[in-house]
Amino acid sequence: MIKRFDRDFVVEELPRYEPSGQGTHTYFYIEKQGLSTPAAIRTLSKALGKRDRDFGYAGLKDAHGVTRQMLSIEHVSQPKIAALDLRQIKIISTSRHTNKIKLGHLRGNQFNIRIRDVDSRVEENARQILDVLQRRGLPNYFGPQRFGVRGDNAAIGRAALLNHYDEAIAMMLGRTSHVDKGSAKQARELFDSCDLAASADAWDRGFRETARVCRVFSESGRDANKAWRAVNHSMRKLYFSALQSELFNQVVSRRINSIDQLLDGDVAWKHLNGACFIVENLVEEQPRCAEFEISPTGPLFGKKMKEPTGAAARMEDSVLDEANLNRNQISSPEGKKLDGARRPLRVPLEDVSLEQGQDDHGPHIKLSFTLPPGSYATTVTREICKNG
Repeated sequence: MIKRFDRDFVVEELPRYEPSGQGTHTYFYIEKQGLSTPAAIRTLSKALGKRDRDFGYAGLKDAHGVTRQMLSIEHVSQPKIAALDLRQIKIISTSRHTNKIKLGHLRGNQFNIRIRDVDSRVEENARQILDVLQRRGLPNYFGPQRFGVRGDNAAIGRAALLNHYDEAIAMMLGRTSHVDKGSAKQARELFDSCDLAASADAWDRGFRETARVCRVFSESGRDANKAWRAVNHSMRKLYFSALQSELFNQVVSRRINSIDQLLDGDVAWKHLNGACFIVENLVEEQPRCAEFEISPTGPLFGKKMKEPTGAAARMEDSVLDEANLNRNQISSPEGKKLDGARRPLRVPLEDVSLEQGQDDHGPHIKLSFTLPPGSYATTVTREICKNG
């Protein structure tokens, strides 16, 4: 079992560069517990009298566990930030730099995870699994947090992409599931029973945007198209990104047994700099893949995505066919611009260590490793904890 306690899951960002000590932007390294990055920024914005968008950050971290990451804010003194006394956020250090931190300004993430309730055989199996993952690469699946607490973000994105707005709004506002609790469960039940005004009022403060969309749907006479247009841009982008991620995961699954093998026409990824190129000669390029210099990529479908050819293109087409989608729908949908990109099917798993431990909560296995930005630790723990 992982994440029984917040301190069982610790992630530390590895910055791409260190602050220079000069400039108008204050960089401050925080440790947060039980807060997502957006929630931490909302807390900090209230404490400092700033807007959420004034803060810079390199990566989004979820609320489960303990996270150490660098944030930035302009024209706020270091002593003012260092003096903050917040319940779930600790200021570790401050410095200055010349620019705002942007998304992606990190080298990777270091994870320290305790896995509990495991039997004596798990350590030996885990070492064998980690050996394979280090040699062949970690499957670069998007983790479950990409798809939302209810796991339906991709389905909402697909419905909206196909202009099935009634379905998208029904999933957003209703369709109660076992994960819904408290006011969210009540609001969804009211929506499903067609009491729309009461549903809009039932959502608590953390679901202000959801309540607003519900109110638009109610006041427009159940116009799902109008309600969808009321969904803010970042949320719509999240749903469509989840759909892209789901399709990518399906490509990884199809190639999982040959994840370290190139196909004719693959778009290969250079791990040194992230550059991509079409594989035209398998005999020449496969040795570079075996050395982990390059890797095959999968699609984040969109209009600017570099297209594969040959066998790789046919395989990706088959994933779209199975989802009853096509490239044109995803690349140029009406009112929805998805740029797209390529993502390596595997990533290096580095700085790996595994040892048995004991604390006040009992025995555990302590697992440490480093992953590149955008890769998910849950993929590692799933490989170790799965049966069969």
